[in-house]
Amino acid sequence: MPAHTQARLRRLLQDLLSPAILSALVLTGCLGVTAALWHSASSDAEQDAQADFDGRVRELVNNLDQRMQTYIQVLYGVQGLFASSESVGRDEFRTYILGQELNRHFPGVHGVGFMKLIGPHQREEHEAMVRRQGFPAYRVFPPGERAWYAPIVYLEPFSDNNRLAFGFDPASEARRRITLEQARDSGQPAMSGSIRLVQESDKLVQSGFLIVLPLYNHGQPVATLAQRRAAINGWVYAPFRVGDLMAGLGGPRAAALDVEIYDGDAIAPSALMYDSAANAQGKQRTTRQQISIANHRWTLRISMLPGPASARSDKAQQIGLFGVSLSVLLACLTWLLARGRVRAREGLQRSSTLTEELKEGQSTLMVLADSAQRSQAMLRSILDSTIDGILVDNLKGTVLNSNRRFRELWNVPEHLDWQSDGAVLMSHMSAQLRHAGSGLRLDEPAQLTLPGVQRGTPFEEEHEVLHLKDGRVIEKHTRGLQLGSEPARIWSFRDITERTQIEQREQTRRHVLELLATGAPLQTILESVVLGVEADNEDMLCSILLLDESGEHLLVGAAPSLPAFYNAAVHGLTIGKGMGACGQAVVTRNRVIVEDIRSAPSWAEYRDIALQAGLVSCWSDPIFSASGTVLGTFAIYHRDARLPSMANIALIEQGARLAGIAIEQAQAAVALRAGEARFRSLYDHAPVALWEQDWSAVRGALAELELSGVEDLEGYLQANPSQLRRLASLVRIMDVNAAALEQVAAPPGRKDLGALTLAQNFDATAMPNFARALTALARGQHFFACEGSFERLDGVARLNELTLLVMPGHTHSLDFVIVSTLDITERRRMNDELRVLATTDFLTGLSNRREFMGRLQEEQGRLQRDIGACAAVLLLDIDHFKRINDEYGHAAGDAVLRQLADLMRDGQRKIDMLGRIGGEEFAILLPGTDLDAAAVFAERLRQRVEQTPMQLNTGAALGITVSIGIAAMGGNYPAGDSALIRADQALYCAKRGGRNRVELMDVEADRPGHQVPAASG
Repeated sequence: MPAHTQARLRRLLQDLLSPAILSALVLTGCLGVTAALWHSASSDAEQDAQADFDGRVRELVNNLDQRMQTYIQVLYGVQGLFASSESVGRDEFRTYILGQELNRHFPGVHGVGFMKLIGPHQREEHEAMVRRQGFPAYRVFPPGERAWYAPIVYLEPFSDNNRLAFGFDPASEARRRITLEQARDSGQPAMSGSIRLVQESDKLVQSGFLIVLPLYNHGQPVATLAQRRAAINGWVYAPFRVGDLMAGLGGPRAAALDVEIYDGDAIAPSALMYDSAANAQGKQRTTRQQISIANHRWTLRISMLPGPASARSDKAQQIGLFGVSLSVLLACLTWLLARGRVRAREGLQRSSTLTEELKEGQSTLMVLADSAQRSQAMLRSILDSTIDGILVDNLKGTVLNSNRRFRELWNVPEHLDWQSDGAVLMSHMSAQLRHAGSGLRLDEPAQLTLPGVQRGTPFEEEHEVLHLKDGRVIEKHTRGLQLGSEPARIWSFRDITERTQIEQREQTRRHVLELLATGAPLQTILESVVLGVEADNEDMLCSILLLDESGEHLLVGAAPSLPAFYNAAVHGLTIGKGMGACGQAVVTRNRVIVEDIRSAPSWAEYRDIALQAGLVSCWSDPIFSASGTVLGTFAIYHRDARLPSMANIALIEQGARLAGIAIEQAQAAVALRAGEARFRSLYDHAPVALWEQDWSAVRGALAELELSGVEDLEGYLQANPSQLRRLASLVRIMDVNAAALEQVAAPPGRKDLGALTLAQNFDATAMPNFARALTALARGQHFFACEGSFERLDGVARLNELTLLVMPGHTHSLDFVIVSTLDITERRRMNDELRVLATTDFLTGLSNRREFMGRLQEEQGRLQRDIGACAAVLLLDIDHFKRINDEYGHAAGDAVLRQLADLMRDGQRKIDMLGRIGGEEFAILLPGTDLDAAAVFAERLRQRVEQTPMQLNTGAALGITVSIGIAAMGGNYPAGDSALIRADQALYCAKRGGRNRVELMDVEADRPGHQVPAASG
């Protein structure tokens, strides 16, 4: 380029790089970097804020759900109180509720109450009865005629505020009445919609709601809707104020949230029940959540209230301010430096002389020469260290350079003079190729004519794969480059033999596996192996010979490229000396290489047939099974004499291994099909009912529950029967055997899987067992066993014993579950009958002596664990019972014993234990009863027996009396057998005192003869 042109370009560059432009570029670049950093920090702050908001929302919703579930459990406890007693008095109800400490443990609950169901004609009688209990102003309100009433009879704590609801009839209001009817018909807890509680004052009105649980009459069935409506006795309920319920919920983290609660599924002003921050402005982010409580749905709209900026947000602002300041500072410094450089350059230009410029030029040339020498040495070191072979020529038949790896790949001898004549090198390389004329030339006109390079156009790259005679595969790349002012070309060679073999092996293996999967014949599979090896080795002829079952003969398994007459000649030949390379490979269990069959002694017997087939060399490798047994041989033939290269040895080893895999897999497939047929026969004719089920859809539903935050799976399913039923409906029955069809009473000769559901394993009453089984299998257990009940197809309920087995390999998918069931209905009935016979007195139906003594021992253990507990034991004996047998006969005596047992049952509590321990002697265990209360119970029983005539079989009436002895248990009183002995002593005191009386022993009863009478008749 002319000097004046260079000077002009220099001046133009200096003008472009003026101080103002440079400082502007620096300022722009720094501001761009600052903007990127600020945006990244802002994005991180936004993500953190969103994650914090989601965590606060999830925590608040979970706390609300857990709090409501806890309140429902309180109502279940009250329901259990009513279920455990025939009648719950007001004092007993108050004691129980006050023990719960509602104000301390259950915020938001106004109290817990009891609504009594009364008919339309019972209202006045009900009001009179309550007024007699100490409430003279009691009335059922609001007034009006209704089909039924449900006034609030009990409400604790009975504060001034709750007194406003005493006597209120929720059935008078439609929303409350619907809630009562829903609980009555379903038997489950029900929650009302948004209401105003009767207790609310006019000043601070909050939205409220009720949760009710039904109470049914004891002993009446409640299985159907009609039965539940007939058996309803009342409801236990709890009133709630939404504001009090939400107070303190979620802790400090929830204080930053604006929580709006809407009744139902829609967000509407009329449905708003609660708003924690009604006048809040500038809400940042909002989410909508839904929660189902006692079969009623709430919709929650939760928003984030404005708050102080996070640390990450402050960091983004700091980055922005600091980045802008630093950018301005750097721009100023750049301007100052650029301005100083301009001034220095101007001074240098003025002070420099021509001599100094010449000296500087000479020094520069010397430095460049030294740098060029170092660069050339470094380039040579780099070229010799590369894994590719590199060759450079000048497109005119002269080789300019090459590296060490190139000479190793092409086996270039040291004495070869290829640098002066590149054609010699190309001839040496072409001689090693399997196919001549592959394009390895330096003087071809098409390659010499490169006008595009002369004009500066890049040389078009070329790619070619070269196959060498020794089995190697080399990948060649060529591309043009400019060396100074002359065009040149660079050649790159890479050995891809191993990669090619791996790809070919993988392709052949996939094809073999596809044939194995489709059940192709063994010969077809072996031919695929042979053809796969021959595909990239055209001069190879391969064969696979198989060892027969006797191990003495070789059979042709696959040899598609060998002549048919040759295959026929070697098929079935006996293994021994002189039978060629394949026979030797089997005998020696090693690879046999025969370079030239024409001169090999081992081929003497078969040399003529081999030469007739055009085979000159043979390499044979034994085929081994996984256990090391010889299965046959893999052989490679050539039509000329040659020894294998390392690539050929790897190829023959590969073919032998793949053939061994194919043979073993084919043999295993045959054995597997036979085993499957035997298993199917055993499965269909097994005497145990077998069910093949797919639980994969259940597994997916469980994953969704886990993502929703459910941790205690079994507890959640037990508390949500609807979810449990939904999961049960997802189980797919894939197959059953004949025993299973017979067990569920399916029509004979038909297998209608569509008619079968999980109810034939777990019916509605056995759903808790299904929940436990589901939990066990979801946790990774392979096995679960339980007892339960199932429903046959004809609607009959039966008992069964189930075993669930997850097949190995399917634990994480649950798509293959084997269930075996055994009908144990008759066995259970027989066991129940035997248990009744073993524990019950056959005459009176009471517990026998063994059962009573066992219960007495259990009570003794309970008293030892609870020091403050107490109990009492009663022994009673019929007075003059022998006279009854003597005068009226033993049949009359038996009738008296049965009727006495019935009288004892009439006054029995659920926790009491009655027993006949011998003859006319009976025993009663009263848990939780002290001596005074036991004396009252015994006296009442004695009077009832005395006042109730016994009806004999002849129609006559007979009056009897009993003597009763009482002993205490617990505290300072000895328990167990000692208590029974002391009760017996008290009984004899009663008899000695004149019979028909009650005697009890106090703590001083250890001294014989000390009695404390209770009441006498």
